[in-house]
Amino acid sequence: MRIIPAIDIIGGKCVRLSQGEYDSKKVYHENPVEVAKMFEDNGIQYLHLVDLDGAKAKHVVNLKVLNDIASKTKLTIDFGGGIKSDEDIKSVFENGASQVTVGSIAVSNPEILDKWLSEYSSQKIILGADAKDGKVAITGWQTVSSLDLSNFIGEYVEKGIQYVICTDISKDGMLQGTSTELYKNLRKQFPKINLIASGGVSDISELHILSEMGMDGAIIGKAIYEGHISLYELKAFIK
Repeated sequence: MRIIPAIDIIGGKCVRLSQGEYDSKKVYHENPVEVAKMFEDNGIQYLHLVDLDGAKAKHVVNLKVLNDIASKTKLTIDFGGGIKSDEDIKSVFENGASQVTVGSIAVSNPEILDKWLSEYSSQKIILGADAKDGKVAITGWQTVSSLDLSNFIGEYVEKGIQYVICTDISKDGMLQGTSTELYKNLRKQFPKINLIASGGVSDISELHILSEMGMDGAIIGKAIYEGHISLYELKAFIK
């Protein structure tokens, strides 16, 4: 199972939110590059980099942070937040991302996502399936749509999506446990996709549970920054 620390960016700084609420912002580090280097020095290979400014502004904002991390580490970066146009996705790949995570655009403009899947391949595009009470949330989780989560994922699996990051917003940043039942159901429904858990991981035992369930990856944020999971503990998952 991939261990994927998250770095969320607001104003060029490493922050975390609770349940996606921007008012709950807590700054953990002034320099995201130093955080990324710390992860790399401890054997981490993957990074989930989220442009929270971009998610709110509906266009990519923090390209410089992406470029700095990509040029100063060897981490495999997936980048999300504000990718809405051909120019956005092109600039993100040009600045060092290996994959992009797209969610809102998959709801608001599925035609352009179909085009990107054709142009960049399903290896490069991750579907961000973020849900609140079983419904898909978009625009930095500021809006909850009427779309059912399972139906939403299923439609894109039919279109060739191979990577899905699924976040239960009610769990995110709360350190109260991850949505194991949700992931069990999705794993059963979609056995062939690369399914990545995100949100709520609070201790190392949950990572073992997610791994045993057959999850392909787990994104971890606040549990690392608050000291609930050490980078040393994560080495058990790193080959």
